[in-house]
Amino acid sequence: MLFQKNQTILFQGDSITDAGRIRENSECLGFGYAFMIAAQLMMQYPELDLKFLNRGIGGDRTQNLLTRWREDCLELQPDWLSIMIGINNVWRRYDNGDPTEHEVFERDYRKLLEQVKRQTTARIIIIEPFVLPIPPDRVNWRADLDPKIQIIRQLAAEYADVYIPLDGLFNAAAIHKSPQYWAADGVHPTAPGHAFIAAAFIKAITNGQADQ
Repeated sequence: MLFQKNQTILFQGDSITDAGRIRENSECLGFGYAFMIAAQLMMQYPELDLKFLNRGIGGDRTQNLLTRWREDCLELQPDWLSIMIGINNVWRRYDNGDPTEHEVFERDYRKLLEQVKRQTTARIIIIEPFVLPIPPDRVNWRADLDPKIQIIRQLAAEYADVYIPLDGLFNAAAIHKSPQYWAADGVHPTAPGHAFIAAAFIKAITNGQADQ
């Protein structure tokens, strides 16, 4: 188990992380994987007195995180940062012709991680974005998403203490159970989809992928 007593874990990202959280309540974790992770770990390790925060905002891209990074990450001084971002950088290319070029994506994501390393003592968990082939047009997104995932994996090699290859995990699961079971629109997880993310996260931080 990588988390230690009295540590604060911050979840950051877009709507998948947001998951309907009540913004006026700074302690609200939403109704998705962040909530499920917190509930499971607080139940399993009550002696650690862990604190969980969620600052995911629906629709965000990497550039949106940069504009709010000081208030919603650096000033919170978490012990652990979990970040999943990037699918909206892809989506905007296909729904309104507003792409994020790969060089810009790498630059902005690196800025986020570099600020965490320089201005906090947080260890970093990177969760890669994913897309499932439902509806069929989502298959076309791979042309933009796959290079961004490769960028994220390289950044993870430089900055992350834990990396969760969620796109690969989800697509493997979708071979055995239909994609819509996990994410009805290929992006936003269903209840079992959120539980799938939570399980992958808990497995990663309890299997010791980073030094104790």
